[in-house]
Amino acid sequence: MSQAWDSGVPPETPPITAAGWLRVLLRGSTLALLVFGGLALMLLLRLIERPLCGLNRPVTPRITTFVCRNALRILGLRHEIRGTPMSHAGAVVANHASWLDIFVLNAAKRIYFVSKSEVAGWPGIGWLARATGTVFIERNPARAREQTALFQARLLAGHRLLFFPEGTSTDGRRVLSFKTTLFQSFMAPELRGAIWVQPVTVHYSAPADREPRFYGWWGDQSFGSHLLASLAPARQGRVTVIYHGPLRVADYESRKALAAACEEAVRGGHAALMAEEAARAGG
Repeated sequence: MSQAWDSGVPPETPPITAAGWLRVLLRGSTLALLVFGGLALMLLLRLIERPLCGLNRPVTPRITTFVCRNALRILGLRHEIRGTPMSHAGAVVANHASWLDIFVLNAAKRIYFVSKSEVAGWPGIGWLARATGTVFIERNPARAREQTALFQARLLAGHRLLFFPEGTSTDGRRVLSFKTTLFQSFMAPELRGAIWVQPVTVHYSAPADREPRFYGWWGDQSFGSHLLASLAPARQGRVTVIYHGPLRVADYESRKALAAACEEAVRGGHAALMAEEAARAGG
C-alpha cells in the first residue's frame, strides 16, 4: 500500500499464545466458512440476477450485509453505529484505517466500494471485492473520462459508491487530507442535481492490552500477519461509525468545496471519538 504520510514504525504485536492460536483457529475457520460460503451463494445468485436486472442488484447485496455483520460478531469486535445511513441516491466518503473497513462499512447498509485497480489481484480480498461489485479505478489520467462515465452509470442505477478520499489506509489515529479528484465525478450535469454525498467517520479502539494503532493496517504490513493478530485477542476492542448528515451536491459550487465539507465532517467526528476514547482510558 502507498504511504503519503510519515507513518512511523508499525506497532509490534505480542507473540500469540497457545490460547491465542486456538482462537485464531476457531475464529478463522468460522470466518472463512461464512465469507466463502456467502461468496459461493452470491455468485450463484448473480447468474440469475445479472441477466434479469443488469446493474441493479436487488438480492445479492443483502448477502454481503449479512456476512459482514456476522463477521464482526465472529471476530468479537464491538460495533457501534451513530447516525443513519442515508436513503438518498448518491455516494459515501469515509476515512480509511484497515481491511476491516470492508466488514464495518458493509454491515450497516449495502454499498459498493471504489478501489484502486491493484486490489483486484490481491488474494482473498480481491476475490471478495470483485464479487461484491467493487468499482476498480486506475490512477491514469487517460482513463479519467471512462471512469467518470462508469461512476455515473452506477450512481444513476441507485448504487451507493463508497470512496476513501485519503487515497490510502492509515494507523487509524488520524485523518489525512482528502484528495478532490474523484469528487469531480459528482459535479457532472447528469448527477449534480440528483445525488447526495454522506460523510462517514470510522474509529477503532484497540483492546485494552494492545497498542492504540492495533487495528490500523498500512505501509508494509502484510495482510496475513495482520489477520492473525486481529483474530488472536481474548477480548477485542470496538469500532464506532458515525453517519453524518448527507450533503446535497447541488449546494456546492465545486469539487473542492464539496470535498472540504466532507473532510471537515469526517475529521470532526474522528476528533470527537478520539476524545471519548481518551476520557474512557483516563476514567
